[in-house]
Amino acid sequence: RVKIFRSVADIGYKAIKKVYYYGFKVHAIVSDDGYLLDYAVTKASVHDAKETVELMINAHPANHYLLGDEGYLGKNLATNLKHMGYVLWTPYRKNMQGARRHNDHQLMAIRRSIESDFSLLSYYNAENNRARSPVGFQQRLEIVILAYNMAYCLERFN
Repeated sequence: RVKIFRSVADIGYKAIKKVYYYGFKVHAIVSDDGYLLDYAVTKASVHDAKETVELMINAHPANHYLLGDEGYLGKNLATNLKHMGYVLWTPYRKNMQGARRHNDHQLMAIRRSIESDFSLLSYYNAENNRARSPVGFQQRLEIVILAYNMAYCLERFN
């Protein structure tokens, strides 16, 4: 019944909140410093791993070690990124074999800091973009990202 963005948005599932939603998903690359380097907007149903290679081609992060969440598990993605010169580390799910050895506490702590960076984007109202056109949606999203990066820079250097 939704008429806004009918041809470009669809229904996705947010596993953390266990809720379905209509709209878009933002895939992003964050540097180890905490800056948001690049992003891509897709339909809500697009899997995270499908946008990773394209984001890596666009961003060319200096660090060749990548951290991802459980959504990035998969041999195909790891192989593709390895051919590009990147090493992808994702935590194993608790029921996977060797999870205790693989899930290093220091890497998990870095992952938590990245997740807290993403939660700051919701502080800037990134999840509730009320735009009525694709151009307005992109403008509001870029304003949120600019504000986030500027606030991060000011906090870091003050």
